Amino acid sequence: MSRFWSPLVSRLSPYVPGEQPKIANLTKLNTNENPYGPSPKVLEAIRAEVGDRLRLYPDPEGTALKQAIASYHGLQTNQVFVGNGSDEVLAFIFQALFQHNEPILFPDVTYSFYPVYCGLYEIDYRLIPLAEDFSIRIADYAQPNGGIIFPNPNAPTGRALALAEIEALLQANTDSVVVIDEAYVDFGAESAIPLVNRYPNLLVSQTLSKSRSLAGLRVGFAVGHPELIEALIRVKDSFNSYPLDRLAIVGAAASFADEPYFQQTRQAVMASREALVAEMAKLGFETIPSAANFIFSRHPAQDAAKIAASLRERGVIVRHFRKPRIDQYLRITVGTPAQNATLIAALAEILVPAGGL
Repeated sequence: MSRFWSPLVSRLSPYVPGEQPKIANLTKLNTNENPYGPSPKVLEAIRAEVGDRLRLYPDPEGTALKQAIASYHGLQTNQVFVGNGSDEVLAFIFQALFQHNEPILFPDVTYSFYPVYCGLYEIDYRLIPLAEDFSIRIADYAQPNGGIIFPNPNAPTGRALALAEIEALLQANTDSVVVIDEAYVDFGAESAIPLVNRYPNLLVSQTLSKSRSLAGLRVGFAVGHPELIEALIRVKDSFNSYPLDRLAIVGAAASFADEPYFQQTRQAVMASREALVAEMAKLGFETIPSAANFIFSRHPAQDAAKIAASLRERGVIVRHFRKPRIDQYLRITVGTPAQNATLIAALAEILVPAGGL
């Protein structure tokens, strides 16, 4: 049917999502889902919403959720935008704020959806190489641009940038939008949200998929100056006025009302991450310092693709990227202590016969 496609579609290289296997009893450590379920308050709110009202459209503004986010972060509701997962929010950002004459800038090793959005919206971009240790060098972004975006912590490396460096970037880049994609920020990095009232060109995006265990609800948001938020709303209302359903709105709002549970689960993930890194080191793996709910590791004596394939044979799935600079690394989601132990046992079984220890 390709003869009916628009020329743009033929040129697109779509994003490839992490595998969602249909096989049961796998240790699934490939898509950075939280190993712990949502807050009981979330489930209670969703159950309460199920009923006759589902025949009615949801609030197009997601007001209850906006209010919950604004209150949690000490902002006004007109500084908050909500959408159907942070990927949709990012798509609106690219369309609303990045279509300018100069190319936008982002790292050469980063979230692989960014170049896809550029292709979809025909936005010129320039890749800024990470340092040898995979860190972002703020000085490299001191050049004309139509916008800057990167995750903090970066993905898939897990490295985080200090808030002072982000502020230095904002001070040196006042004529275009800087977007900090904080999908993993709650696992050890410092959020840039406290800076939004001081820098009108700063937009921060987050997701509830990771630290709040709501990947199945598809909820994301962005915060920033009201003028930036208005741009996103204009695009959203020209595309889909109802991006969040009733269950997502009430469930997501409830997640901000259970701070003890949020802190408990994020701390558990961070503790498991450090324990996992230590166990991996005993097996000879080198791991980049991570502030996310995943680690990025390589074994200097073994091929990453072969390790990933061998793990899969043993019922453990991790993520391997066949891309320049990172093709010898595995991105591994931090699981429960039991899941992590299964991973370590499988790796030991793979590496000992191969002489990897």
